[in-house]
Amino acid sequence: MATTIVPEPKPAIEATSFDLTLASARTTMMFSQVVALALDSFRASKVRFLLTMLGMVIGSASIILVVTVGLTGKQYALDSISSLGPDKVEMIYSGGQVMGPDNTSTPDYMTREDMLAVKDQVPGIVAYSPMLEFHDRISMGGGVTKEAMLLGVSPQYKEVRGLHVLAGRFFDDEDAAGHAKVAVLIGPMAKQLFGSYQAAIGQSVSIKGQSFTVIGVFVESIDTYGFSEISEHTLLIPYEVARYFTGTDTVKELFFKVSDSTMVEPAAKEITALIQSRHRPSSVYTPSTLTDILKTMAKIADILTYVLTIAAAITLVVSGVGIMNSMLANVQARLREIGIRKALGATRREIRMQFLTEAVFLSLSGGILGTILGLGIPLAVRLLTSYQLPVPWGAGILALGTSVVVGVIFGTVPANRAARLDPVETLKYE
Repeated sequence: MATTIVPEPKPAIEATSFDLTLASARTTMMFSQVVALALDSFRASKVRFLLTMLGMVIGSASIILVVTVGLTGKQYALDSISSLGPDKVEMIYSGGQVMGPDNTSTPDYMTREDMLAVKDQVPGIVAYSPMLEFHDRISMGGGVTKEAMLLGVSPQYKEVRGLHVLAGRFFDDEDAAGHAKVAVLIGPMAKQLFGSYQAAIGQSVSIKGQSFTVIGVFVESIDTYGFSEISEHTLLIPYEVARYFTGTDTVKELFFKVSDSTMVEPAAKEITALIQSRHRPSSVYTPSTLTDILKTMAKIADILTYVLTIAAAITLVVSGVGIMNSMLANVQARLREIGIRKALGATRREIRMQFLTEAVFLSLSGGILGTILGLGIPLAVRLLTSYQLPVPWGAGILALGTSVVVGVIFGTVPANRAARLDPVETLKYE
């Protein structure tokens, strides 16, 4: 008996794969045709589309330039504040009393010995200075007097505070050890009293009846507008001399400089713990650093940049409205073309895709040109000048992404309107 061989049926998966491949090919062909039609439409109405695109160019460039300005301002502000001393720790007496044998209380101030203990026991300390502050009227001779704030500091105070000497010199260790009666005037005061910085050098001023020789004129690294211990009427003298005027070795403030700005916060904690251990538990000593100020300034600058970027992004929204109006006019002008395409078998999806692609193409083209312009300006400044402006590449990506989103959102209405048109009615349009 002959055996009948029945061929095995082919797996259904092959037919499915073929269908998927065919569908993919059709989709690719449709998309390429849609892009070709969009380019033809652009070439047919160059002026109108270029004017519509101009809003996207301006909006995209504005986003990038606003971020550039924000980053530049942020860096300038942080650099300016950092020049006050990112590696500085200022210890301030904040409260606490010591009871005497007669039941009277006196402030538990810090001492010079506290400063020397910190210098010896806290690693990373490279400079230090006590500060004695008192106010008095100084005399320049001829009956001329002036109210001044006198600070008794060590020679290392110049390094700790980053002071700039405009004329003459700062007093040194030899002056401090020899109790030399020398003084360093702040710039505005020297100019007011003697007419110029250089003219102040060698002049004599009288402090509490003692004659001091002006050996230097200084200024802060940046103007702190009175928010530091230095004012426009400050005169610096050696701490060893100032302590005789105050009659005490105690101080309200101690300054320290560490070798690396990354060590500021750990050093501040160690300094506070050490000084606290040398005084009564109820006494309070507060460290002051620029770290918190820098963080706050960075946050403020970031928030300001975000707000300005959002404001610039509104320009893109306005441009999107322009794109929608232009595409609606484009749909109206091409009613007969839409009717012919539908009569030839084009689906609603294909018509919608065509006009949506045109809107995205228009928006993205403006975004690309605006991004090139926005990034080109800071790049040109960096290459052609000495100013190293930041180049916000992330803002460029944001501008491009936003332009695509704007094209999709504002191109949807015209595309849907074109897709819903009745082919019979559109073929009647002249």
